Amino acid sequence: MNLTARRERFRAILAGDRCVHPASVFDPMSARAAEDIGFEVGMFAGSIASGTVLGAPDLIVLTLTEFAQQIHRICRAGDISLMVDADHGYGNALNVKRTVEELETAGVSCLTIEDTQLPLGFGAAGEGQLISVEEGIGKMKAALSGRQDPALVVAGRSSALRVTGLEDAIKRAKAYEDAGVDAMFLAGAQTRAEVEAVSAEVNIPLLLGGAGGELADLDFLSGAGVRVALQGHLPFAAAVKAAYDTMKSLRDGVKPADLTDTLASPELMNQLTRRDDYNQWVRTSWGRAPLLSPHQPFKPNAS
Repeated sequence: MNLTARRERFRAILAGDRCVHPASVFDPMSARAAEDIGFEVGMFAGSIASGTVLGAPDLIVLTLTEFAQQIHRICRAGDISLMVDADHGYGNALNVKRTVEELETAGVSCLTIEDTQLPLGFGAAGEGQLISVEEGIGKMKAALSGRQDPALVVAGRSSALRVTGLEDAIKRAKAYEDAGVDAMFLAGAQTRAEVEAVSAEVNIPLLLGGAGGELADLDFLSGAGVRVALQGHLPFAAAVKAAYDTMKSLRDGVKPADLTDTLASPELMNQLTRRDDYNQWVRTSWGRAPLLSPHQPFKPNAS
């Protein structure tokens, strides 16, 4: 894996003049699909990691080790630049440094560290609470000190727009920029005015989470200094529904042969499992015929 090249491609997006939507990915197959379709960036969110690894809601019960392991699997499978939500860095500033070391080694191109007080404290409600700006600055500096490859993008992240308001969001974005982060992720942005106000006060690129409504215009976002804007995490939800519906149909007595139209085609399965590559490796390393010829496609009904 040429991880530096992936990171440099991500940095080129940040240095460019257009905003891109990343593909929400959650495992090697989804990352390969995103790459084959033509997405420049994959996004692996903490909430999706909690769902795929633990089958749990996004309540910060996932560990750094579990998160890093899934990232490694995703990065190993292809060449897409992967951006990840590293939550609060799994603890204090020292933990943040360790988080960056682990996720860089796993292969990420960009990671975000947020200033939310996590896990939520006793009695916390609504959007939760933010740590102090001073502690946030310390975490950003710790993240940067944990970076070994200078091409890795370290981004600050804050939910201040929804928790404490625009003025505090600007204050935090400027403070984290001064600390040295490469970009600022605005969680919860809802209006053009909010994005324009923050953009006018910082010189680093902006990243947005769940940009919709009046923030769905890529031309506007590009002009406002936004370089990556998420569109939610529909692929994982779609995959869960497809698996559930298929198993329910089988349980209800539907014949496997009657579900063919709802399945990935053999050609698509062979593409995403990189069957041709494996066949080539078998020929060159084992001196034998391919494991699976074009006349023997993937069979979903096989044992």
